Amino acid sequence: MTVLVLGGAGYIGSHAVDQLIEKQYDVAVIDNLRTGHQQAVHKKARFYQGDIRDKSFMESIFEKEAIEGVLHFAAHSLVGESMQQPLQYFNNNVYGTQVVLEVMQKFGVKLIVFSSSAATYGEPKEIPIKETADTNPESPYGETKLMMENILKWCDHAYDMKFVALRYFNVAGAKLDGSIGEDHSPESHLVPLILQTALGQRKELLIFGDDYPTADGTCIRDYVHVVDLIEAHILALDYLKAGNQSAVFNLGSSAGFSVKQMLDTAREVTGKEIPAVVTARRAGDPSTLIASSEKARNILGWKPQHTDIKAIIASAWNWHNAFPNGYDDTKNE
Repeated sequence: MTVLVLGGAGYIGSHAVDQLIEKQYDVAVIDNLRTGHQQAVHKKARFYQGDIRDKSFMESIFEKEAIEGVLHFAAHSLVGESMQQPLQYFNNNVYGTQVVLEVMQKFGVKLIVFSSSAATYGEPKEIPIKETADTNPESPYGETKLMMENILKWCDHAYDMKFVALRYFNVAGAKLDGSIGEDHSPESHLVPLILQTALGQRKELLIFGDDYPTADGTCIRDYVHVVDLIEAHILALDYLKAGNQSAVFNLGSSAGFSVKQMLDTAREVTGKEIPAVVTARRAGDPSTLIASSEKARNILGWKPQHTDIKAIIASAWNWHNAFPNGYDDTKNE
């Protein structure tokens, strides 16, 4: 039986494919390559280029592959962009998920692990954030993720389709051997932005606001290593295969680091000055997001191994040093 990875050529999806192959799963990948890179997909996975909103394309894959379960990473994921282009986010994320679930229902596929987000919470009332916290998204991106979770809940109710929604906090790092990593264009995530500045590819790091109600005025986030994050996805798939009920889990390190702390740590790891300037806040950015991941640890047996922030940044630096131009082979020669 096959695990189908949607968005499997992206940063997180490619790490999922890699670990599934390492654990002897049979893997098929769907990606439209809008932001993903086919070079990042493990050679032992079968790759299909196409869009999850294309129902006839999706049905052709389900006809071809004996799919046991789905890992869903195929979503637009930039908070700022979603504030400017909300309709694009609802179309890709919500409608795309609707098509996926319609095809799963038609072909009797009952298990899905879904890449959700801490953005479903909005500005939290309590830290650390538990899964029982109120959901009040502050961006169309967060709203789409919450809508996707609710669609899954009702599909479970109607069709007995079981899901795990994993609400990520900030994902960072790269595979420990440096062979796959994070490559977005344009880049919007803090760690690669810092490291691109260290490489001289950016003049300076932009810090979006230093007047938040935090110790140094910059936003605080909870960083989880991508390798640990994917371990939780595979545990979630095993949990569903064992016949358990649908569930929502937070994935984070349960520790918070400010933008300035991340910058200082990266300066230490890289030995570079990394110039930075403060600019205006971004719309949709909560001041502090720190996860309680006790539920995932207790129920899924999740044991993150790479929680040291220096080690997370060092693994990302290893990738960026080896591939300064990302997966663009012509520039890396």
